Amino acid sequence: MKKLFILIIFFGSLVSFSQNEKTSLKVFTFSEVEELHQKKPKPVIVFIYTNWCKYCHGMEKTTFKNKKVIQLLNENFYFIKLNGEEKNDITFLGKIFVYKPTGTNTGIHELANELASKKGRISYPTTVFLNLKLEIDLQLNGFNKAKDIIKLLSKFQ
Repeated sequence: MKKLFILIIFFGSLVSFSQNEKTSLKVFTFSEVEELHQKKPKPVIVFIYTNWCKYCHGMEKTTFKNKKVIQLLNENFYFIKLNGEEKNDITFLGKIFVYKPTGTNTGIHELANELASKKGRISYPTTVFLNLKLEIDLQLNGFNKAKDIIKLLSKFQ
């Protein structure tokens, strides 16, 4: 019985020590960022995606799982994920943004359109960098690797 108890303790401690400490990316809403930004201003990163976009899912599974990306975002930025086809109204900077249908089962959220469109067109994913005045500094269209995001985050700190 004693040997069994010692084995359980040994393997239990092995399992707990072998697991890496996982740091998760802090994701905020627009209203949370507005409130936090008044107390502690930081640049804001908005990741605009859709549920059907394979490149968006790819960035979520690789770029935004990278430890260095997570560390930089958590320490120096407010990070927001915005579904470009979000149907709920979003209030940001004193304005209410709503979903606008464009067809039978299609549409775009006004805020996604405002933040991600270039020359009247939007592509997914788009990563938007907002400065301390909450103005657009940079719009990155398409899939971005962790190393590229790390370089940009380091410049925007």
